[in-house]
Amino acid sequence: MRALAASWRWQQHRVALVPTLGNIHCAHLALLKQALQLADKVVLSIFLNPLQFDQRQDFINYPRTQERDCAQLAEHDVDAVFMPGQDDMYPPDDDQSISIDSGRLGKMLCGASRDQHFNGVAVVVMKLLQIVQPQVAVFGEKDYQQLCLIRHIVRRFNVPVDIVSHPIVREADGLACSSRNIYLTAEQRKNAGFLYQTLLSAKHDLQAGIAAAKIEQRALQQLQDHGWRPDYFSIRSADTLAPADASCKNCIVAAAAHLGQARLIDNVLVSLQPRSRGRAA
Repeated sequence: MRALAASWRWQQHRVALVPTLGNIHCAHLALLKQALQLADKVVLSIFLNPLQFDQRQDFINYPRTQERDCAQLAEHDVDAVFMPGQDDMYPPDDDQSISIDSGRLGKMLCGASRDQHFNGVAVVVMKLLQIVQPQVAVFGEKDYQQLCLIRHIVRRFNVPVDIVSHPIVREADGLACSSRNIYLTAEQRKNAGFLYQTLLSAKHDLQAGIAAAKIEQRALQQLQDHGWRPDYFSIRSADTLAPADASCKNCIVAAAAHLGQARLIDNVLVSLQPRSRGRAA
């Protein structure tokens, strides 16, 4: 992979990377389409990274569909599908204690209930960037906290790559496309769009000047009333992920909640005019 990417760069081609865990779906293909518009050569990686799974059973159950993925990608213009094995990425004789501390960004929101998850994300993304050495890498905005972390570590380690985001790709009822949607039963799938509707309602209330704390509390109750088990529902600065205050112009309403066996995350971005508002009613 390194030699191939180096030959492309030597030929003055712009190289893009689209990292994935596999189980390719419509959102991954949207990232690929954007990458094809940004670069001459595109690498899509498929690697199920064990370091970012906080529960062993979740890692075991995660769908592995490499043959189907490759057949699907063969119908698109991807220049290389990079599928390293675990021993390629984490050689057995390596010191496995080496890690990257995701810091404040990795301890809030999803990181509060998923210990070490974002440390594992930071390690694998840095490895992929060092192997492919692309000029641009494309990530989806559904995993917004991950996107913020990757931008942070790229700045921290002076990695010469542009991190580009793609808006969330949704089903007809608003459900964000995700590999974890396969865990939903037919009945749960009918209810799954409610998470997005709750986010949209919170966005409307925030733009109407209702206090963030009141919006968050009401949304959590609404999700519980509809059979969800929320991890969090939080209004944050879209730039720093700090809790939004009265001066925040660009906010994100982010949520993570369980529906049956599926843990789903979603968010909506909100542009606000500065006004006299706060987190307390």
